[in-house]
Amino acid sequence: MKKLTGLERLLKTIKHEEPDRVPHFEMLIDKKVRDAIMGDTKASYADFVERMDIDAIMVFDKTQTWSYETIDAVKNIKRDQWGGLVQFTNTDLGHPMEPAIKSEQDLDKYVAPDPDEEWRYEELKQLVKRFGGERAVIAHCTDVFDIAKESLLGDVFYFKSMVKNPELIERVNKIVTDYELKFFRNCFELGADMVFVSGDWAMTKGPMVSPELTKKYIAPSLKKIVDLTHSYGKPFFKHTDGNIWPICDIILDTGVDGIHPIDPMAGMDMEDAKTRIGDKVCLMGNVSCAFSLVSGTTDDVRQETREVIRKAGKGGGLVCMSSNSIHSGVKPENYVAMIEAIKEYGEYPLKDI
Repeated sequence: MKKLTGLERLLKTIKHEEPDRVPHFEMLIDKKVRDAIMGDTKASYADFVERMDIDAIMVFDKTQTWSYETIDAVKNIKRDQWGGLVQFTNTDLGHPMEPAIKSEQDLDKYVAPDPDEEWRYEELKQLVKRFGGERAVIAHCTDVFDIAKESLLGDVFYFKSMVKNPELIERVNKIVTDYELKFFRNCFELGADMVFVSGDWAMTKGPMVSPELTKKYIAPSLKKIVDLTHSYGKPFFKHTDGNIWPICDIILDTGVDGIHPIDPMAGMDMEDAKTRIGDKVCLMGNVSCAFSLVSGTTDDVRQETREVIRKAGKGGGLVCMSSNSIHSGVKPENYVAMIEAIKEYGEYPLKDI
């Protein structure tokens, strides 16, 4: 088979066709890891993707399309564009500290961020110009549920309101959904190839809320964004950690084209997922970024990558990725070993591995 572009490779995989090899990209690749591999602190994310021949590059919202206001420079506390306070440490993403809305009165006077601000799309435009047609350029947003419960209401207020004040949940969800619908529409008009939405609906033991509440309050916003994405003829990927089996059908009913990461920390197995849902959705994952990529040897990583491909690669429908992201704790040499193993063991037709 002739060598495909990264975009072609992903599109065939999503259709459950075998491309030339199993594709690979990541939700996030921490700058420390990239710099160590490149041996150059000035190299860009795009330079890294090109150098390592990664099939897609993502414009991640929190690091590239959100605005922040510094509140305490010493403690590195900032207010995100939704009004929530976050504290940054030594990683690319901050930790939520305080939500923006503490009462319905706060919500009544709340002003949402503007998705039409042109600066939000500068990185996307540059990547489309550099990689268009060659590598998939993916537009990303944090899940509506995640933003609503972290930046806007806070976890406790959000979960209580699901039962005691459903109208408040609907109002908050609509604010974020409307923003993301307009944001993605703008991204498509500028040439984005795919959409990736990240935000956990589950924990290790199961869903954060009951399947009934998931279906009523969490899934509808996702479905609206999936439907918009499909109206442009683009694929849609959903990330959620945790054991999603109790709500998997709800996620699939939204129409998503891929699910990431089939969380091994939650006991989810790629081979089991291939059997149960592999004909319905593209599987994305799940080399452990909690164990092998962090504390294993390069041989450990190669073996685990090989196993992921063995379990789910046949017939297409697998994007081999980490089990979450390439965070700052990942050994640079282990990520290189993972990429090399995908290219070695992921060539179609798959060998008996």
